[in-house]
Amino acid sequence: MQKPECALSQWIARGVAITLIAISISTFAAAQEPQKPETAPASAQVPKAETPKAGAKAPGTSLFNLLQRKSLVFPDIAESTDPLTSGQKFELFVDNSISAHAIAAAAVGAAIGQATDSPTGFNQGWDAYGKRFGASMARQASGEFFGKFVLASALHEDPRFFPQLNPTFGQSVKYSVKRLFVTRSDSGRDVANISGLLGPAMGEGLANVYMPDRNRTVGDTLMRYGLDLATRAGGNMLREYWPVVYGKLRHQTPTDGRQH
Repeated sequence: MQKPECALSQWIARGVAITLIAISISTFAAAQEPQKPETAPASAQVPKAETPKAGAKAPGTSLFNLLQRKSLVFPDIAESTDPLTSGQKFELFVDNSISAHAIAAAAVGAAIGQATDSPTGFNQGWDAYGKRFGASMARQASGEFFGKFVLASALHEDPRFFPQLNPTFGQSVKYSVKRLFVTRSDSGRDVANISGLLGPAMGEGLANVYMPDRNRTVGDTLMRYGLDLATRAGGNMLREYWPVVYGKLRHQTPTDGRQH
């Protein structure tokens, strides 16, 4: 049986390895991005006030923005309709992986797993709770890395969540589930949410590297993936109402998606 100190060292080593891989890939991606063309002379530029917003023509739901800066709780709630660069998508992956909601979800999920002895390979005790919490954080981070950064950059998809304007409960439920399968492109169109669906699947595939041997089966992997999607739908509900709650705390009123 491994000593707790050895197990902890292995978890730290794996975390450092994943971080180094992520930084290496992001550096390579940044180096491959084409440079922006030089700014045209002032006489040839369109006046700033007349330049349309990138996402202003987004079809369907009205958008609004009550957050004057990126949320510490839900960093992936859109602050504006302007498209993100690959670098900004990498920052979003990092922010979302260590956000308040990610830590809270991992802590609660580890507690539930401890109570139900799931995954069974972690057994019981405080050491087991730490492993469950670490595994949950790692699974979320790897899913965010593949979904919000790698695939979203490659497919030109916008991985942020755009809330509705004052939705009813029924509308919110429908929209939260819909956004599992539909997202926005960088140009503001509704497209299939390939990055949002494949990202968690790839993250769960990677999780089999550090999950207990008995929990690396296809059935366990699919069960975790299904739980990821269900959790995401529930999280979308919270994202729907978070700007409303935040706005009431700050005594603000909804707008049509333009920044304050």
